[in-house]
Amino acid sequence: MKIATFNINGIKARLPALLAWLDEAQPDVALLQEIKSVDDAFPRQDFEERGYNVETHGQKSFNGVAILSKLPLEDVTRGLPGDESDEQARWIEATVMGERDAIRICGLYLPNGNPAPGPKYDYKLAWMERLQTRAQQLLEGEMPALMAGDYNIIPQAEDAARPQDWTEDALYRPESRAAFRRILNLGFTEAFRARTQGPEHYSFWDYQAGAWQKNNGIRIDHFLLTPQAADKMVDCKIDAHVRGREKPSDHVPVWIELDI
Repeated sequence: MKIATFNINGIKARLPALLAWLDEAQPDVALLQEIKSVDDAFPRQDFEERGYNVETHGQKSFNGVAILSKLPLEDVTRGLPGDESDEQARWIEATVMGERDAIRICGLYLPNGNPAPGPKYDYKLAWMERLQTRAQQLLEGEMPALMAGDYNIIPQAEDAARPQDWTEDALYRPESRAAFRRILNLGFTEAFRARTQGPEHYSFWDYQAGAWQKNNGIRIDHFLLTPQAADKMVDCKIDAHVRGREKPSDHVPVWIELDI
């Protein structure tokens, strides 16, 4: 089963680029972030024609997450538990039925948190506390599960071309990275780093200052796997070449293959 995550930075602006990548990469499941669309305006037909089941959790102009799956989806839920007042569309999860096993797949768009310190940063850290609670529940469920998406977290220095530029940024502040480590340390595997070590592996390049041309990137799109899912991992890669195409997102797809 090939599962991808892709922050597309607007479904309307990036639809041709997204469809071209889907046709090329053929993921069984794709988790999308920043669709920036209400549910009713999401272009479902383009994906259904390609054999995908579509589930969205949209919001006008901002945020928004979706699951595209060629496999059956069951028990779809929307919104990260723990704060009923949170109206931001940042979390969607479903059970995907594979040939031999089922897996719980959670798609997330973690808050950016800038400027930090400040209310937006407080929201980011509070959201991560809720994420940790949900992560613990996934572990206790003992079925294969993963949480994937745009975490807006640079885990370590090698995940940025110029880490010195990010020291005061919400993506790299010590509190952000510590919150990410607390989740990992519950017993999750960070899929990409389990397969690939070293610097110069990025999933985001800003549109400004020739960041793509200079390879001035950061790695902020991650897969976290429960032990039951990690045992089934075959590979994890970043499709960095997609960033060089016409009208690209500032993120690129990251994908894993599971024997499931």
